[in-house]
This record gives sequence, structure tokens and C-alpha cells, in this order.
Amino acid sequence: MTAESLLLQALVYLTAGVISAPIAKRLGLSSVLGYLVAGAVVGPFALNLVGAPEDVMRFAEFGVVILLFLIGLEVRPALLWRMRTAIFGAGAGQMAATAALLGAAGVALGLDWRTALAAGLILAMSSTAIVLASLEEKGLRQGAVGEASFGVLLFQDLAVIPMFALLPFLALGGPPPGAVEDHAGVLLQGLPSWVRPLAVIGAVAAVVIAGRYLTRPLFRFIAAARLREIFTASALLLVVAVAVLMELVGLSPALGAFLAGVVLAESEFRRELETDIEPFRGLLLGLFFITVGAGLDLGLAAERPATLAALVAGLILAKAAAMYAVARLFRRDRRTSATTAVALAQGGEFAFVLLGFTQGARVLDAETVRLLTAVVALSMAATPLVFALFERLVLSRAAPRPEPERLPFDEGPPDAVIAGFGRFGQIATRLLMANGFKVVLLDSSIEQIELIRRFGWPVHYGDASRLDLLRTAGADKARILVVAIDDRDKAREIVELAKQSFPHLRVIARAWDRRHAYELLAAGADVVEREMYESALNFGRRALVALGVSERRALKAAVVFREHDQRLFKELQPTYGEEERYVMATRASRETWERLVRAEMEMLAREDEAEDGGPERAEEGRAGDGRPVAPPPLETGGERV
Repeated sequence: MTAESLLLQALVYLTAGVISAPIAKRLGLSSVLGYLVAGAVVGPFALNLVGAPEDVMRFAEFGVVILLFLIGLEVRPALLWRMRTAIFGAGAGQMAATAALLGAAGVALGLDWRTALAAGLILAMSSTAIVLASLEEKGLRQGAVGEASFGVLLFQDLAVIPMFALLPFLALGGPPPGAVEDHAGVLLQGLPSWVRPLAVIGAVAAVVIAGRYLTRPLFRFIAAARLREIFTASALLLVVAVAVLMELVGLSPALGAFLAGVVLAESEFRRELETDIEPFRGLLLGLFFITVGAGLDLGLAAERPATLAALVAGLILAKAAAMYAVARLFRRDRRTSATTAVALAQGGEFAFVLLGFTQGARVLDAETVRLLTAVVALSMAATPLVFALFERLVLSRAAPRPEPERLPFDEGPPDAVIAGFGRFGQIATRLLMANGFKVVLLDSSIEQIELIRRFGWPVHYGDASRLDLLRTAGADKARILVVAIDDRDKAREIVELAKQSFPHLRVIARAWDRRHAYELLAAGADVVEREMYESALNFGRRALVALGVSERRALKAAVVFREHDQRLFKELQPTYGEEERYVMATRASRETWERLVRAEMEMLAREDEAEDGGPERAEEGRAGDGRPVAPPPLETGGERV
């Protein structure tokens, strides 16, 4: 491809994207659909303005690689472990159920069972780019639907690797010589088969070790130069290098990019990486969708419209039915199961690669590959329309509440920005306002804002994890930020963002429990308050009074308890994050803590007896055999530590 033709293709693709996406949005359609239609118009089967779409497809697929890297940055290893059921349970179930259903349909249509099974496995793949883009556009990425869909998509990406090894064995005459080696990776060509798994493990280990121990000092060195464009180039270099390494050993570049993102999810440079790479993601994903549209074989569609329509409809219905059954099996509610099923009902971008591979391995013949390629492309193009129809017929029955009216922010800098105005944030806010401090109130719950505004509170609607909203609210001039939301992950995200963007700002954060408090402190919070701690302590004080302990002694007991517990909290903080060390230190400290508190309680009892001048209270706080009653082990968020 000459430089002139490359520039001409770039001009055509960019023009198509710039025109089609706004028109699609103006018509109330998905921008993905706009890109696909634009690609079909400028592609070789219509106006033929760009030549063969394969020339640019490899470059456009880098958009999917960047998408998976950014997703990996959002998925901390702990979250990945928490999603293991969605990945290896629902994901494996979807692949097995869909392949079995489509394979049975292929056999019923007269295909050999091996050909039908190969086609079923390939068509079971869904489009990561289209699914995640559609869910994000509909505001479903972060909920139950997003989690279920992401788990299935991640398992599909993992399944690509063994599929390259297993599909050649479904060839009617057995695997042709070299069929498996063709996708073994450039570095592994001609090497013994036992070397390949070692090379794969080595490549994955290299990504993990480099991401954990080498990238941080490298990014610190680059950041010290204060050249933003070099940091952006370094971020892109990291993604490209990981993608190339994975390709060299025969793995999916997108999967490697996702792994790199997960490794860097705990890095202090995570947000900077997201900010720098995000524009490239949108641009390259748009280009990817246009190239998919350009690959639509309109000639085949004109030759066999009824066959293609029936196959596309059958594919979408079969995949949706299989996914719905699997989701229900894993106890998802009907609405979440149906939405996830519709979102994953199309073919995937990896299907194009696998179809070409199976043709070379003589698993599928050229005519079948041509037909299935058109079915996959058309199913991807139909997804925005199917989702829009589903949204109108099903999701709209419980239409989301409209956003609250946007209130203007007061002039002048506030003393405090309050993120979260629920039952916790309200009490803190009222105390600040009663002492004459100016506050700005933020909340992301439409229902809460509608309720609280009826009582005259000027609460602003928005997500406090957005930097632009914090700036508009006056966080750059405020003295403190109070993070009072009840979302653990979001609270940590807000704390990290605030401390990185406004170093002067003092951050006071609401913690779910002791462990969450340590996480918030690690994220940069200046002060943390466990949400149930003071109320539970006061509750215990009232229980002591109800048992006959004097008000004075109960109050002293609560003060002593608080002092010792805060001391224990600080002593254990350095061990948090090293689970075994933390558990051992907690067990060792608890015995000392209980002994000290018990001694303090006995001293208070003796002081009470002396001040009251009577022995009747001497037995207070003692068991039936005369021993002092020890306080219960410390409870933190349902955990005994």
C-alpha cells in the first residue's frame, strides 16, 4: 500500500466516521450502527472508495486491543477474583450451550457433525467491542448486566487460544500437516510442541513482572521530565509492546492488553494512563466498526437474501436463548438475563480470524466460510437495531427517571464539598452548616435528590468521581472534601482522584469497615471514619446503662474502648495488604487489647464503687463466678478481626 493510498483511505474513513456518527445519534440510533452503515457505503461492495477492507482491518483491530487494556485498568485483581463465577461459570456455560445448540442446528441442516461443531464454536463468540460500546451507550456497563456480559466476553477471549489448537482436529480428513503450527506464533514456528506452553507461560509472566516492578520506575522517570506527549507515547508503547509479545507466542493481543491493564490497575499512574489513551480508543474503535461494515458482502446478500436473513435471525435467537438459560441457571433475574442475552447475541470479531484459520486447516470449505463471514458481519450490524428494539419493548416498561434539574453553583469558593448526601452525609453536613461553613452538596442518586430537594436542600446531581464536576463544584478552592457515599469502590476512586488532582485538599472519607478504612488511607485519605463505629459504640454504651451501669461509668468505658481500638487500628495499618501477616498481627494484638481493656474496666468499677460509697456496684460488670466480663472480640463489617 503506497503512502498516497493510505492517506486516501484515512481521509475516506475519517470522513465517513465524522458524518455517520452524529447523524445516527440525531436519529436516535446507536453510533455503532452509524459506523457500520458508513463502512458498508464506502466499502468495496458499494461505492468502493477504500479498496480491500483487510488493508486497514489489522490497524483498526488495535482499537479492540486498547479497549481491553482500558477495561483491565478498571479491573483490580480482587475484582477479577470476585467475578470468577461470571467468567468461568457463566462464560463456559454460554460457550458450551451456544456451541451445542448451533451445532445441533447445523447437523439438522445436513452438515457433518464435525463441521457443525466447528461452526458452532466459532459462532458462539460475541463482539467485545460492540457489546461494551452498546452497554456503555445505554448506561449499563457498571451494573449487573455489564458484569455478566464482561465475564462471558472475557472467557471467550481466553477460549480463543485452545480453539486454535483444537479446531484442526475437526477437519474431515484429520488435521493437515502444520495446521496447528500455523498459529503457533512467529517465535515458536518449528519448535517442539513442549516448548510452546512454556513460552506462553513465560510471556504472561513477563507481562506480570514487568507491569508490577518495571513500569512504575519507568513512568516515574518519564513523569519527572514533565513532557505530557512523551507520557502518552510511553502508554501507547506499552500497549503495542504487550500486543506484539502476545502475537509472537500465538496468544490474542487483546487478551495480553487486558492482562497488562489488570497488572497496572493498582498503579498510581492508572488514571493518567486512562486519560492519555482514552481518545485513541474511541477513534480506533470507530475505525474498527467502519471496517466491519466495509467487509459486508453486499453481493452475497443480493444473491441469497432469504438464506442470509434466516441464518442471521437464527443465530441471534439461538445465542440469546442459550445465554438467557445460562444466566437464569446462575440465578440472574429475568430482566438482567434477557438484557445480557440480547447484548451477546451477535457474532464476534474473533470469528473472522477463526473462520480464515479453519478454511486453511480444511475444517470448513471456502463457500461455508464466505457465508458464515457474511452472517457474522450482518449479525454485528444488526445488534444496535435489535438492542434498540429490545429497549423499546422491554427496558422502557420501567423507564428510568429523568435527571434532576441542574442547579447553578453559588459564587465564591466553598469551605467543603460533600460527595454523597444520604443518611450519613446529611448529619455531617448539618453540623458543618450549623457552624457557619459554606458547603456544596453532590449526589448521584436521582431518587435521593428528588426526595431531599422537597425539603429545601440544594443538592447538585452528578458523579463525584468526574474531575470536571469536582472542579465545577469548587474542589480546587475548597478546604475539605467529605466523601460520604456508600459505594466502596467509588469512594476509593474519588479519594484517589481528589488527592491526585487537588493535593491541597484535605479528604475525609466514610469507610465501610476496618479493611476499607485501610484502603482509603492507602488511596490518600487524610481522615477516615468507619460508618457504623461510633453509632455501635454509643449503642453499646446505652446497653451498659440498661444493664444497670451508671451513665458516668458507661461513658468512661466507651472512651477507654475507643482509645484502645484507635491505637490498635494504627498499629495494624502497616500489615494490611499482606493477608497472612495481618491475620497473625491481629490475633496477637487482640489478646493484649482485651487484657488492657479488661484492666481499665476493673479500674473504672473500683472508682465507681469508691465514689458512690457503697458495695452494691462492686459486682457490676462481673460474671456469675465473680470474674470481670471481657468485652466481645472487635466486629468490623461482619468480620471478626
